[in-house]
Amino acid sequence: MFEMPYTKKTVITAACIALCAVLPMAFHAFPNAGDIWLPMHIPVLLCGLICGPKFGVLCGIMGPFLSSILTQMPPAANLPSMILELSCYGFVSGFVITRIKTGKQITDILISLVCAMIAGRIVYGIANAAIFNIGRFTLNGWLVSSFVTSLPGIVFQMILIPLIITALQRALIIPDKY
Repeated sequence: MFEMPYTKKTVITAACIALCAVLPMAFHAFPNAGDIWLPMHIPVLLCGLICGPKFGVLCGIMGPFLSSILTQMPPAANLPSMILELSCYGFVSGFVITRIKTGKQITDILISLVCAMIAGRIVYGIANAAIFNIGRFTLNGWLVSSFVTSLPGIVFQMILIPLIITALQRALIIPDKY
């Protein structure tokens, strides 16, 4: 997390929430692109990393909710488990970035991203297996959807998010961590 005034964090969070509605529209123009590239995850992870866990959770809740209302993506049936997954991403990315101090910002960001992605996928799997899709959600299905189908999106996020943070710092929109 980067030290910034509360108002600036609020504005960045609002922009990330808006991106949660806009990015999926661009990706869903192509078949299965949302499941492969995970466009809604990017602004939530960014929000958690830049603004901290509280704002990350807010973005993880409001982003998919707003997108569902405006675009029906995600569909209402998938919305609860997606809110749990994305709010976990926002919280964990924001929490870990505040705790880890390797001395190298990119390393801190990548560790935070990996922790958030693993935690979010576990929450998503548990929520679907135990609450939302009891009897229809399998371990194999979870592994394939969480790690195989979405592998391009995971790699994309691991490359893109540090680049975005670096660009925001160079533009003096957010401060350096160190």
